[in-house]
Amino acid sequence: MTRRLISSGSKFEAEIGYSRAVVDGGFVFVSGTTGYDYATMTLADGVVAQCRQTLANIEAALKEAGCSFDDVVRVTYIVPDPADFERCWPLLRAAFARARPAATMLSTALMNPAMKIEIEVTARLRTHP
Repeated sequence: MTRRLISSGSKFEAEIGYSRAVVDGGFVFVSGTTGYDYATMTLADGVVAQCRQTLANIEAALKEAGCSFDDVVRVTYIVPDPADFERCWPLLRAAFARARPAATMLSTALMNPAMKIEIEVTARLRTHP
């Protein structure tokens, strides 16, 4: 299988030197993703709104790679304020209920203090050479 890079169009990818996702060896590795709306380069207020947009950004990358949330095998959640995490659970449950991936939640500062959540996933491709 050929290594394939997926871009969200975010200016950060070019400025920092990474891809939104990489497809390689039957897996899709989605970079840590935040709640930026890449069409407008805006960040919504609040952890729930940011979580919703983060999941939409991840879903777009997974779809371009040829898979979905149902194919996710590993997820890492990063939140600056651990008290915010539980408010995201309904959205996370809706996205990952079928896949039930291995998961980790970390609490640490993010690149911009306005960012309330970052999510990174690894998914498997159902079919690959």
